Amino acid sequence: MDIFTVSLWGITGAALIVSLVKDKQKTFNSMKMAKGMMKNMVGQIVGILLLIGLILTFIPPEVIKDVLGASNPFISTIVSALAGSITLIPAFVAFPLVGSLVDVGASIVPAVAFLTTLTMVGLVTFPLERQEFGLKFAAARNIFSFVFAVVIALAMGVII
Repeated sequence: MDIFTVSLWGITGAALIVSLVKDKQKTFNSMKMAKGMMKNMVGQIVGILLLIGLILTFIPPEVIKDVLGASNPFISTIVSALAGSITLIPAFVAFPLVGSLVDVGASIVPAVAFLTTLTMVGLVTFPLERQEFGLKFAAARNIFSFVFAVVIALAMGVII
């Protein structure tokens, strides 16, 4: 394990001990609630693993590497951003999926563009957003989110 992971484990352990000293009953009640939440999430976590496996099975690594890695970086970034804008995947599924795509050869910039638009832009949810907030606000939010998602992806390409 790296130092960051060890640090988080240490901080978590220390916080647990402080919580136990402060109020043992509340700590145990919180742990029971967390156990119940984890039981509810197990199915979703298994579903995530299966979904990622299916995606990586049906889309060979060579195709991912060609489209999102070796091709024109500008076009692959825009295509990834458009795909992320249209797709509706929970963030806890998107992060491991993008990590897997990068592992099989996708470039960082298109992967980040996909991830940021996936979480920031919502074309699938646009009708509901328009109904609740109005057309002008919904359109402006989605357009600005798309532009800033591409800017973030380009910035990550420079940083990483």
